[in-house]
Amino acid sequence: MIETLLVANRGEIACRVFRTCRELGIATVAVFADPDEGALHTRTADAAVRLPGAAPAATYLRGDLIVKAALASGADAVHPGYGFLSENAGFAREVAAAGLTWIGPPPDAIEAMASKTRAKELMGIAPLDADAVTDADLPLLVKAAAGGGGRGMRVVRERDALKDELAAARAEALSAFGDGEVFVEPYVEGGRHVEVQILADAHGTVWALGTRDCSLQRRHQKVVEEAPAPGLGRELTARLEEMAVRAARATGYRGAGTVEFLVVGDRAHFLEMNTRLQVEHPVTEAVFGVDLVALQIRVAEGAALPPAPPAPRGHAVEARLYAEDPSRSWSPQTGTLHALSFPAGGGRGPTPGDGASGAVSGVGPTPVDGASGATASRAWTRVDAGYGDGDRIGVHYDAMIAKVVVWAPTRREAVRRLAGDLARARIHGPVTNRELLVRSLRHPEFAEARMDTGFYDRHLPALTEAADGEELAALAAALADAAARQAGGRTAGTTTARLGGWRNLPSQPQVKRYRGRDTEHEVRYRVTRDGVLAEGFPGVRVRRAAPDAVRLEADGVEREFRIAVYGGDRVHVDTATSAHTLTRLPRFPDPTAQREPGSLLAPMPGTVVRVAEGIAPGAAVTAGQPLVWLEAMKMEHRITAPASGTLTALHAAPGRQVEVGALLAVVQAAAQEENAS
Repeated sequence: MIETLLVANRGEIACRVFRTCRELGIATVAVFADPDEGALHTRTADAAVRLPGAAPAATYLRGDLIVKAALASGADAVHPGYGFLSENAGFAREVAAAGLTWIGPPPDAIEAMASKTRAKELMGIAPLDADAVTDADLPLLVKAAAGGGGRGMRVVRERDALKDELAAARAEALSAFGDGEVFVEPYVEGGRHVEVQILADAHGTVWALGTRDCSLQRRHQKVVEEAPAPGLGRELTARLEEMAVRAARATGYRGAGTVEFLVVGDRAHFLEMNTRLQVEHPVTEAVFGVDLVALQIRVAEGAALPPAPPAPRGHAVEARLYAEDPSRSWSPQTGTLHALSFPAGGGRGPTPGDGASGAVSGVGPTPVDGASGATASRAWTRVDAGYGDGDRIGVHYDAMIAKVVVWAPTRREAVRRLAGDLARARIHGPVTNRELLVRSLRHPEFAEARMDTGFYDRHLPALTEAADGEELAALAAALADAAARQAGGRTAGTTTARLGGWRNLPSQPQVKRYRGRDTEHEVRYRVTRDGVLAEGFPGVRVRRAAPDAVRLEADGVEREFRIAVYGGDRVHVDTATSAHTLTRLPRFPDPTAQREPGSLLAPMPGTVVRVAEGIAPGAAVTAGQPLVWLEAMKMEHRITAPASGTLTALHAAPGRQVEVGALLAVVQAAAQEENAS
């Protein structure tokens, strides 16, 4: 029996495994790199061991250090989570050689399937020869042989771009997985990403736990997942499950794994087998009433599975909340996560106050015999978080903050509840994809289950338009600030300054300025004996104003605006159906803060990994030409020339770490050059 388990990972998955361990009475050990000191997963575990350094290659990808940490902490088992070393056969062998129990498939099975090239060979599919590609083979997909999560993956539509995309994919894969092997295959457009969850024991039993649809993806990384995959006929579902079981039996598989397919019509194309737990495993847990982590552990202990899994029921949908800006090329965001909370009620399971993964209401710890928990029919929400209030989201690792999962008796109910929970959540800190998630779930194409992997290619501009109501949010922020000042600078919520109670305020208009997502707002209001009058807001009446809440009536409809201020100038304004983030601006802007036209600024903090070959100040560049590559959160991001012209300055150099807004280069556009002459 396993007594103490170390998770060779970080963030949300480490917290998720620790939750099950607590339910099973197993002690837990975390490992952490320097940027993760004090992170949620280290606070959640019973013990933690430092891995000195910051880069994954020096920390979470060092199997020798992790094994040493397990032995030093007294652990007798290692769970790899997902990503990092989870599909590394050498690491699995190191764990076993140290006398530790490996919570995963046998190393030989990992080698057979974790490499996508070898997996395809096993399934009778040969990858394309990159040196023999012709125009007829386009479009192509460059893919990392190891790992997942969309890293090391590139779509190539022009043959001349293949060389550069191969180099970029190799560099990204090496950084993320410690393995730079990549391959190319045809890129099938317009398909659905469908996968089958499997679970196998050492006694010859293999479960196929239904299907999942993971078609909503950005940069080939999943964003929204659901189970079961909607709209698949029984025959196709049975065929997918049969292929998945066949793949598991062919490799002598044991433990949890996922077989992925691209489905076009009634045809299924094998993509890969992930020899690990998937990020989206909670939707399968919800539908089948099982705890996959508990089953992984018990299978590793030698227990046998029943001949068949529990019967599925209902529908579950998961959304991944990322610290990223979808409107700006999905650029990762960093900073302090001041607040993260979701609405309670309606069957929601309890969530520990430390922000760790919440328990699933109605589904308790499930024994290996597959018995499900209570059969409640009310919808519930589960939040698996990797960060808690006050934690800092840095640049070194994945940008996912949390996963929000809803189960309901029907797909329609699950989708509606998930969208509502996300819309009402309080998420204060860096920019996130929350609004994109809400709009995606409410989009007719998704609601009617007509989505495919090109969903965001078609709809991203509409899904990332600025939300309505930012002007009213700015007015509420200004009035809350005035109430706080009238209250003598006390903290928000301690004093309510009501209409008619404000004294000794000047009668001339007060002016406050805020920057929203794309627009600056100037708010003018006047305090009178009859209350507060807001200029430029016809039909709006101020019903109540306090430092932490403002109630406005607009065209006869009253709404409450909740206000939270961080750092003196960052303002979050939440209503029951919307959220806005504003930056308070000085009344008179600093004229020295202007940048030279053509300045290329770092859109995120990160590390310069390379600059375009042969460029230097004075070189001619063309619009859209990649000039600098930044690495942030294990993804590469290109900085391109905004216009054709001359590179007049280059401040980026490989290895240099930069903060957001740092000047990387300056391009003088051809039109500017003509005007200057």
